[in-house]
Amino acid sequence: MREGPIPDEAAVPSTAPIGTHLLPDTSSIADGELSVGGVAVSEIAAEFGTPVFIYDESHLRARAKEAVKAFGGGAAYATKAFLCKAIARLVASEGMQVDVSTGGELDVVLAAGVSPNQVVFHGNNKSEPELESMLRQGVGRIVVDSFDEIERLRALRPGGETSLRASLRVTPGVNAHTHEFVMTGQEDSKFGFSAASGAATRALEALRQIPWLTVDGVHAHIGSQIFLLEAFEEEVAILGPFLKNNGLSELSIGGGLGVAYLNDEQAPSIVEWAQTIEKACRDAGIPDSVEVGAEPGRAIVATAGMTCYRVGTMKSLPGIRTYVAVDGGMSDNPRPVLYGSGYEAFMPTRADSERPMPVRIVGKHCESGDVLVSDARVPAELSVGDLVATPVTGAYGYSMASNYNRLPRPAVVFVESGSARVVIRREQTDDLLRLEP
Repeated sequence: MREGPIPDEAAVPSTAPIGTHLLPDTSSIADGELSVGGVAVSEIAAEFGTPVFIYDESHLRARAKEAVKAFGGGAAYATKAFLCKAIARLVASEGMQVDVSTGGELDVVLAAGVSPNQVVFHGNNKSEPELESMLRQGVGRIVVDSFDEIERLRALRPGGETSLRASLRVTPGVNAHTHEFVMTGQEDSKFGFSAASGAATRALEALRQIPWLTVDGVHAHIGSQIFLLEAFEEEVAILGPFLKNNGLSELSIGGGLGVAYLNDEQAPSIVEWAQTIEKACRDAGIPDSVEVGAEPGRAIVATAGMTCYRVGTMKSLPGIRTYVAVDGGMSDNPRPVLYGSGYEAFMPTRADSERPMPVRIVGKHCESGDVLVSDARVPAELSVGDLVATPVTGAYGYSMASNYNRLPRPAVVFVESGSARVVIRREQTDDLLRLEP
């Protein structure tokens, strides 16, 4: 099952120029040349090399502001989508909380200077050291996920005036229409406590026996890359009675809002998402005094970013297809391999050109499955040495990147107001060897 909306199998990929709705907010095209943040993509590639992740900083700020306006203090950025110190500082400066799910994510966020009180700690298998670190650092909220975790918390017995706000992760039994690997709200899930079985009620009772916890919230997450907002309405309808019956004052509906990856896709906005949640809460009779929050990640960063590659080889197989091999691959974007995710491709130096030539864009890894865009359309002029870009790679690209075949991870560059800066440098051979004695 493909992640996101199910495509029309008979549909032919678009040969039109790349859709502007897939490009970052500050994108502009002059004489065919794409610029982002006032900087030409070809100049970025020349200065910083390829592959390179390019993020529009103004776009990131605009989406963060949108989330805060829509959800107020309950808006939290889901760091798993993309995390480095620069993005953590950016979203926190715009008023978002920051959600983490591991000790490593927590360390990066705190190293960025984010206040621990702005951090929400998730995770289905929090270790004792992670829990101890969370308490020591003064994290603002924990989302409790299992009975084993409750016992670990009970055993910690922190001294002093420690008081930690806690939410219970509830499995609402909602089957979101997305890839099975990113569905999280169904009964058969590694996450949370089932509402239907009564496990959530038992867990809440157990948590309330821990004196240094203030249990005031319920949290759920039904999946990722969701286009049908009705799934969130169903989620709220199920969580509403649980929240009211147990006197809870905070509701987080999690994240999962989808984004468009293809020319013919359109996705709901953060504003439309929030309006749907607001109406669902009214319909469920949730009091206005309840703080309703959400945890967008992909919706903040995905379209803000693109990946620029350089073509290394082109191999035409008559009657079969043409392969275009670039200098990255599944190590910097594993989503096509994992989920069958679809992407567009275009030439940043011919960004307003028609794309009549069918090709398969592949990486340089020793895997036949190392495919970035299975059925791409590109300008007929594409040749070896040219730049080719895939838009909407700001989420789950770098964050899921690997060193397979010992390929260094790319640099990450933020652009704004005519200037480009490296926020994560390109890995070198020394980095690949640093863990070896």
